[in-house]
Amino acid sequence: MVRERLAGKNIVITGASGGIGAEIAKLCAASGANLVLLARSIDKLKQLQTNLTQKYQVNVQVFQLDVANTDQVEVVFDQIFAEMGHVDILVNNAGFGIFREAHEAGIDEVKGMFEVNVVGLIACTSKVLPGMRERRYGHIINIASQAGKIATPKSSVYSATKHAVLGYTNALRMELDDYNVQVTSVNPGPIATNFFNIADEGGTYVKNVQKFMLQPEFVAGKVVDSMLTKTREINLPRWMNMGSAIYVLFPRLFERIGKKMLSQK
Repeated sequence: MVRERLAGKNIVITGASGGIGAEIAKLCAASGANLVLLARSIDKLKQLQTNLTQKYQVNVQVFQLDVANTDQVEVVFDQIFAEMGHVDILVNNAGFGIFREAHEAGIDEVKGMFEVNVVGLIACTSKVLPGMRERRYGHIINIASQAGKIATPKSSVYSATKHAVLGYTNALRMELDDYNVQVTSVNPGPIATNFFNIADEGGTYVKNVQKFMLQPEFVAGKVVDSMLTKTREINLPRWMNMGSAIYVLFPRLFERIGKKMLSQK
């Protein structure tokens, strides 16, 4: 069923050089999709391109892109349109976090997280929106986080960026409802990827939550299963999302009781 939906579709994935971005690319290639893979590390992208074209005989193009550079976003997406004509699915996966208490967060780190996680995501989305609206077809998938629903100590800035992504995604979904363009937010808990090489330099958080960490292949599978369907949100793991629902209803109680559990960084 997924293969039938995705075969021949043009899919763009940011942050595709590793983690869930690379895993999503593998599953899409296995379904016969045409891929455009974007990331800052062109060497990793080229290796992935070689592996996927040899294994699945699909069209895979790669471009070096730092989504924080909005001028570069303009140039690269214009190249994509010149090569492929249109984009059926955009997966906004590029992002990073740094876990520090608010008073320790440098302004350059703050700007960097917002430029990549929020502005870059919006810039990429803005490039595909006109075509999707005109064709009345497409799917935008934004990788957010459970941190966008429940902020935790030492993730004030990162959580703020993911709150912004969810706000943008929810508004965008309503704007595109009459255009048959689907919009999905993906809200995972911690995933076993190199994200934590930057976010958790001391390894404290990874050590504390290791038994709860999601595998990137599992998350990628859920994302690909949702493509070109009317999936509003993907929340992983489900028990963690139950916590966010309780938080909305009883925020003061949740923060008091859950303070120790939330202070794992």
